[in-house]
Amino acid sequence: MEIKDVIELIKAVSDNGLTGFKIEQGDTKIVIKKEQPAVIQAVPALAGCQPADGAVTQTVQTVSGMPLNGNQGSPAPQTDTAVSDRVVACPLVGTFYSSPAPDAEDFVKVGDHVKKGQVIGIVEAMKLMNEIESEYDGVVEAILVKNEETVEYGQPLFRIR
Repeated sequence: MEIKDVIELIKAVSDNGLTGFKIEQGDTKIVIKKEQPAVIQAVPALAGCQPADGAVTQTVQTVSGMPLNGNQGSPAPQTDTAVSDRVVACPLVGTFYSSPAPDAEDFVKVGDHVKKGQVIGIVEAMKLMNEIESEYDGVVEAILVKNEETVEYGQPLFRIR
C-alpha cells in the first residue's frame, strides 16, 4: 500500500466522523483510531439566584468524558443532582449491542431492576460475542451508549443506582 493511499484513508476516516478503521491486505495491517475531544458544556444559572451588587459573575463549565460520534451531537445536560457513581465499564474494544438479536427486546431499559451477574448487554469483538454483566444489584439509572455503537476499553456503558 502506498503512502498516498494511507493518507486518503486517514482523510476519509476524519471526513466521515468515524472513530476508527481497520484494514488488512496480505501482511499489511493498518489501524486508524481517532480520539474524541472532551465536550465542554455551560451549566445554566440557578433560577432566582442573583449575584450581590458589584460581585463578579463567573460561568461554570463541566467536562463530559462521553465520546461522541460525529452525527450524535452533544449529550443532554444532566438535571438530576443525585447521580450514581456505580458504573459498568466496557471490558474490551468492540461493538455494543443492547439485545441478543436485532429483532429481540433490549436486555435492560432505564428503570429496570438488575441483579449482580445479570446480562445487560453484549460487546462483539473479533466476531466473538462477549456478555456484559451487571456488577451491582440496583436500578438502571442510565444507558450511556447506543445500540451498535463502537465502544472502547474502560468506557462507561451503564450507570446503576
